[in-house]
Amino acid sequence: MSLTLLKKTLRSYASPARMKTNEWFFKTGKGQYGYGDKFMGVSDPDSRKVARQFATIPLTEIKKLLQSTIHEERATALKILVLKFKNGDEKLQKQVYDFYLKNFALVNNWDLVDGSAYKIAGAYMLTHPKEARILDTYAQSNNLWERRLSIIATLAFIRNNEFTWTMKNAKVLLADSHDLTHKAVGWMLREVWKRDSKIVEDFLMKNYKQIPRTTLRYAIERMDEKKRKRFLKGI
Repeated sequence: MSLTLLKKTLRSYASPARMKTNEWFFKTGKGQYGYGDKFMGVSDPDSRKVARQFATIPLTEIKKLLQSTIHEERATALKILVLKFKNGDEKLQKQVYDFYLKNFALVNNWDLVDGSAYKIAGAYMLTHPKEARILDTYAQSNNLWERRLSIIATLAFIRNNEFTWTMKNAKVLLADSHDLTHKAVGWMLREVWKRDSKIVEDFLMKNYKQIPRTTLRYAIERMDEKKRKRFLKGI
């Protein structure tokens, strides 16, 4: 299956109305985090459908797709990578993991990170713990998306009831200035809380003064109303 056919198939699902909505939703205006990103108006389910259809396309072609200026083409490239990793043997998983990190500069919006970081980087690190050391570097990166990867990738560990990396990087990222990082940290803390409420509540109490309000709201979202109000008021 050719890259040309993939792009043609993807474009067949495009909607001008959805394109406008996506441009607004992903903040493509001047000065916003998504400035310069271009959309054709393809829904996420349709993107997944195309990814499944072209799942056998080689990494060389995926790289070309990932280099596209069109958001949905990059998103589809990442969905194919996730499928290759999920269904691949040890050798292919290593190839996909290395490819992913080598080309991570092209994973440049929050949805692209969220749909791939824990499914590729996190999943590989879970079975190859030494690889997780790079999360330290990403957590302190000047690049917003690398910092987001450093916390989102830990979802693979959380789902295996391993919380060390999440709590470690959550602490580092409390000083981050970007709202997208605040949301990501809060989300991961909430995921940990579902499995071990005490470790998260202790973290919130210990670091309360440093926790961005957005992070706090995301982290306590599933708590009962009484406890949630206590945290919002400062315990």
